[in-house]
Amino acid sequence: MATVEKFSGVEPKMSGQRGLIKRPGSGQGTHQLLRRLLFSEYFILYISIAYFLILAIFKPALYQPANLSNMLANAWPLFAIATGQTFVLLIGGIDLSQTSVMAMTSVAGAVVMVESASATVLERSPLWGHLLTEEGGILAGSSFAVAAAVMVMLLIGMFIGLLNGLAVARFNMPAFMVTLVSMTFFSAVAIYLTQSENIRGIPETFLKMGNGDMISLYVGEKASKITRRDILSFITYPALLSMALGFVGHIVLTRTVLGRQIYAVGANRAAAAVSGVPVKRVIILVFMISGFCAAVASILYTARLEAGRPTLGENLLLDVVGAAVIGGTSLFGGKGKIHWTFMGVLFFVLLSNSLNLLNLSAFYIDMVKGAIILLAALTDVTRTRLLAREA
Repeated sequence: MATVEKFSGVEPKMSGQRGLIKRPGSGQGTHQLLRRLLFSEYFILYISIAYFLILAIFKPALYQPANLSNMLANAWPLFAIATGQTFVLLIGGIDLSQTSVMAMTSVAGAVVMVESASATVLERSPLWGHLLTEEGGILAGSSFAVAAAVMVMLLIGMFIGLLNGLAVARFNMPAFMVTLVSMTFFSAVAIYLTQSENIRGIPETFLKMGNGDMISLYVGEKASKITRRDILSFITYPALLSMALGFVGHIVLTRTVLGRQIYAVGANRAAAAVSGVPVKRVIILVFMISGFCAAVASILYTARLEAGRPTLGENLLLDVVGAAVIGGTSLFGGKGKIHWTFMGVLFFVLLSNSLNLLNLSAFYIDMVKGAIILLAALTDVTRTRLLAREA
């Protein structure tokens, strides 16, 4: 039997109007559910699943195996570089130079290891005849060429991060300004060194880091002969490298003294200094980690694109910052986790893929991405204020 409440001055509803009866606590239950969703650390994951399911109804190509494999391939390098950006955001900074680190390290690695080079393409380069010839790069043909190139790329990434960190920590300069200048300078240097030309001739061993896979799948009818393009990569080398990098980043943030110091610096830099946290050293290390992660992403992208590119990552900055912020990392510092960033990367890759499937122009895609990032930032501010009000 339905319960009918009698309110003061209001006649109770008739039995035939049960749908109009306001049940006590139903509104409160909905409010509690929305509140739990909003404050859940898996909020963006729920949004991603809902977005995928709704869009899949109108765009079946979204869940085709080939498209899913392509989305995963795009996610791994982005996750590597976004991991470094998360560290910088946690101390309340931002690293705009990550894309220039990718460009510089891509060129430097290619100069070390390429097995041949085209005089027609690169003869105007200041490197031609000194570090690059038709016979290849500095260590062309050497069995250590790939290992040396990878080491050079990582060291250059950390060196640029060191310069950024020193400027921010020692001279108390804004991270935005420092990394903006750094981005402009090193991007220009990379373009100058190659005269805006790509360096091809990358060794096959290196290319496997961007294209190789350990487990692949074939989805289709039984056939006597299967072409390579019909085989879908499932567990790839980029996936293993990016997941390993993310796992190490997670351990550093959650299980080490440095991790606690990073959160402390981001929450309140002055209080952290008073408490004995070596703030300047933490800032320098964080920017070096960011440079290292950008170099790892450069390795994956260079191997995937099969060339050292001076413009590598030039349009990637919005995706990197957006993925970290959408995942829940605060722009104000002190709040964020690596697995949040991973969920943000998945959402951002899904968003980009779906917008491409809708055949939108690049202008509309960028506008939608910008709006999504702004919405994520507003959501973060709202959640922070609500939590502060309830505290």
